[in-house]
Amino acid sequence: MKKLIEQLVKFGIVGAIAFVIDWGILNLLVGVFHMHNVLAGTISFLVSLVFNYLASMKYVFKHRDDMARWMEILIFFVASAAGLFMNDVIIWLSTYGMNHDAYVSQHAEYLLRTNIGKLVATAVVMVWNFIIRKWLLDDTHTNAMNRLKSKDARLTEAELQAKWERSFAHRLGRWSMEHTPHGWQ
Repeated sequence: MKKLIEQLVKFGIVGAIAFVIDWGILNLLVGVFHMHNVLAGTISFLVSLVFNYLASMKYVFKHRDDMARWMEILIFFVASAAGLFMNDVIIWLSTYGMNHDAYVSQHAEYLLRTNIGKLVATAVVMVWNFIIRKWLLDDTHTNAMNRLKSKDARLTEAELQAKWERSFAHRLGRWSMEHTPHGWQ
């Protein structure tokens, strides 16, 4: 339980820094340069994504010995592409119905609605990112969930190992190791 809480705190800190980067760039592009909010949101999301990837893989999620790095990167970026889609749809919906040139003609309201949309998008994407990354990238989730159970309901080490070996994450990891081109790590 302690490790899960520690991981959530680290995930939150990395996420908060990524949000400041994302939000700052979004507001610079929309507020100063009058860029359309979806384009600005895409750019800001992608810039913060690079930081988020590097920080998450260094401080939050540990590398799994049973998964190739290329698969970790692929999972991260596919999950992030889904997050980008959610982000852009929510930001687009936040200004839906405004004039087609609202980013210039109704600038203050457009910026306010964009920021409200960004806050909602951040919450939705944060939950998505944690769940998908925890499920597919972190090898401690089986044991973490076991620790949440009462002592008499916990699985034994052998049962935990069997559960892990049957898990989709482990099978995906093993598959990625078997299909890593020769010479790759």
